[in-house]
Amino acid sequence: MFGRLHRPLRRFYYRAILPSTAIQVTSDGLTYLSYEKLASLSRLLRQTKARAVDGDLVEFGVALGGSAIFLASELDDGRAFYGYDVFQTIPPPGVHDDNKSHERYAVISCGNATGINGQQYYGYMNDLHDVVCGNFRRFGLPVDGSRIVLRKGLFEQSLPQDADRRIAFAHVDCDWYEPVRYCLEAISKRISPGGIVVLDDYNDYGGCKTAVDQFISGNAGFRILRTQPHAAIQRS
Repeated sequence: MFGRLHRPLRRFYYRAILPSTAIQVTSDGLTYLSYEKLASLSRLLRQTKARAVDGDLVEFGVALGGSAIFLASELDDGRAFYGYDVFQTIPPPGVHDDNKSHERYAVISCGNATGINGQQYYGYMNDLHDVVCGNFRRFGLPVDGSRIVLRKGLFEQSLPQDADRRIAFAHVDCDWYEPVRYCLEAISKRISPGGIVVLDDYNDYGGCKTAVDQFISGNAGFRILRTQPHAAIQRS
């Protein structure tokens, strides 16, 4: 239905249904996610909370913090938000990634990437972690290390620190095959029954799609819920 609507009408529709925080992080240039992806993220999160799935909300690939701020704003009692990122220029793609991924990284690595609305590309910021913490504070969501936690470093180094935490909802937005596959394998046992994992780059980068498809084919306890506008999988 909405694919046939003109862009202004789609934007009007999504602005009417999105939570105010999701609209604000977009207006402030803090997220690359489209209104359609934010609306899907919001619906899936509401579904998870309505079913009282146990666990925290997590994000892999925080960037400027837009979608992370939105997720943290939706915390209810007993949950925490964990965001994981290198908070610097992302590592390169690998042998399992497509040409599009390598071409994108070539632009980033030579210093020619442009940020949201023509701003500085976030990966070039020396103080990105501090910038993101400041963005959280502006929304009344202090990064206190307890209810809201940001872990800096490669996922392989930071994720094991929270191995005892259950996960209800995860947003995986880390582009390439290796980090996506690592995240899925590392959190698979921590996802509560009924928990959902959203894969932002499933339709954007071939390595992400390959990682997700391989994970699903090798893990019978997970099923694909949707593949548009991003992929979402659920644990049985």
